[in-house]
Formats: sequence, C-alpha cells, structure tokens
Amino acid sequence: MKPSSLSLAELKGWLPPRPADAHKGRFGHVLVLAGSRGMIGAAVLAARGAMRAGAGLVTLALPESQVPVAAAQIVEAMTLPLPETSSGALRSDSVAMILSSHERRGYTVMALGPGIGIRSESQKAVVGALDSIKIPAVIDADALNVLSMVSRKESRRLLERRNAPFIITPHPGELGRLLGMKASEIEADRPEAVLRAFETFGGICLLKGSRTLIGDGRRIHANASGNAGLAKGGSGDALTGIIAGLWAQRLITSPHDCGFEAACLGAYLHGFAADRAAKEKTVRALLASDVIEALPAAFKKLGG
Repeated sequence: MKPSSLSLAELKGWLPPRPADAHKGRFGHVLVLAGSRGMIGAAVLAARGAMRAGAGLVTLALPESQVPVAAAQIVEAMTLPLPETSSGALRSDSVAMILSSHERRGYTVMALGPGIGIRSESQKAVVGALDSIKIPAVIDADALNVLSMVSRKESRRLLERRNAPFIITPHPGELGRLLGMKASEIEADRPEAVLRAFETFGGICLLKGSRTLIGDGRRIHANASGNAGLAKGGSGDALTGIIAGLWAQRLITSPHDCGFEAACLGAYLHGFAADRAAKEKTVRALLASDVIEALPAAFKKLGG
C-alpha cells in the first residue's frame, strides 16, 4: 500500500471545533496512566502534551510517591495517586482505583505507557488497564513493550476484548518486538510494517521516524513535518499526549471513530512545532518541552 500525503486544508478540517461559548467539559478528559520512579518526566510530558493540545481536563495517574514531583511541574492537571511497589512502580491493584476514578470522572481517552516500566507488577497493571478500562487508548512506550512480552495471539485477543478503538505509536524497535522482527526489517519497508501491524493487532498504527506513517488498514498517511531534533528522549511521550488530547476533543463532537484523524493531526502538529522551535533552539539543542511550548504556532498554521 503506497502512503499518501494530506493537504493542510484536509488537516485543518479535522481540527476539533472550539465554540466561543464552550466549557471544559466539551473538550474531553484525558487519563494519562504513566510514570515510575526515575521516569516521571515521561508522564509529565504526556500530560503537558494533552493539555497543550486542547483537552478540557487531564488526570495524571501515577505512583503515589511521584505525585508531588509531577504536580509541581504541571499545575493544570489533576493527579490520581496510585499504589506502588518498593521500587516505585505501579502495583497491579492500581487498576481497581482507576476504575473507581473513571466512574466519577468519566475519562474520554487513555494515554498509556510512557515511563510506566516493565517489571512484573507494572506488566499486570498495564494488562489490567487495557482489559478493564474500555475507552479509546493511545498505547505507547512500555505498554507496547509489555504487549511484546506475550504472544501476538494473546495481545490481539486482549486488544479485541477491549471493544474500544486504540492507536499504537511504536518506533521501529518497538514495532519490531511486537511483530517478531528486527528494527532494520521494519525500516526496510515501513509501509508494509504498518500494514502488518494492522493485520496482526487491528487498530491504528503510527510508526515513528523520518516521515512518520499512520495506517488503519485502509490507508497509510506519510507525515511531512518534523526534523532530527525529535530524535531525543521525551519526544514520543509528548506526541502520545498530543494525540490523546486531540482525540478526546474529537470524540465529544464527532459521530464516528476519529482516531486516524487525531493521529494524523498529532503527528503534523508535533512535527511542525519541532520545526518552529528548531529555528530558535537549533535541531541539536531541541527538547521535547520546547516542542510542547511551540504547539500554539503549529495550531496557528492550521488556523485553529
């Protein structure tokens, strides 16, 4: 399947509407389930990405000892302290608390995985969240690594059992682990790898890298924005949050599943923000936080 490109007019048409008389409840509520001791920055970047992308509300769910650190870095988000292991990772019984919180707050989209870890208890928490929290999900980073630790058949069964749309956002190494391939094999034919991901797991696959690809089994879009400054820790975490924030807004107003649109928009805005920030910071010195701060310029480019 040959990748196609989207025009700025098409992308602009997918921007979530922002009525003048709106309130925060009309722009979705993103649950960011992420982080562990030593990896709290990943969770914060994902939450900041979701907020800056326009989500009405964001709740950052993370190990309880890390809440003060995270809350000091993103004052606009709510926090949900969760039980943790002695090593500072989520315990498996965290899922029950998240479900209880979901009943009260009504989350729209879940962003799962950045910095969450792959130890035994973390694995159980990730699987439990996917199995129990049946809302649209952006699955990234360690959540993908957890899926790669079980058989592809079991992963497919878990994702199908959710009965909710999902987007996986792997880099070539992560997709290679999911598909039982080498990263070099993924890079050798990236469109085929995206198609194979759909055939194996369903859902939507966003394959990161130069000219990020987004595919849903029927079409593959090649993103044209972005630069080598994004080849740095934290960039993917920010993208996860951005996509989740856009998807949460679209789900409030769209009568159909709009995950593909949110993924394409997120990739473009993330890349354009990086291009704009690199003009001041340089490609070499670019940070994920610079990209998040440059998102307003990216939205202005699309007229939003």
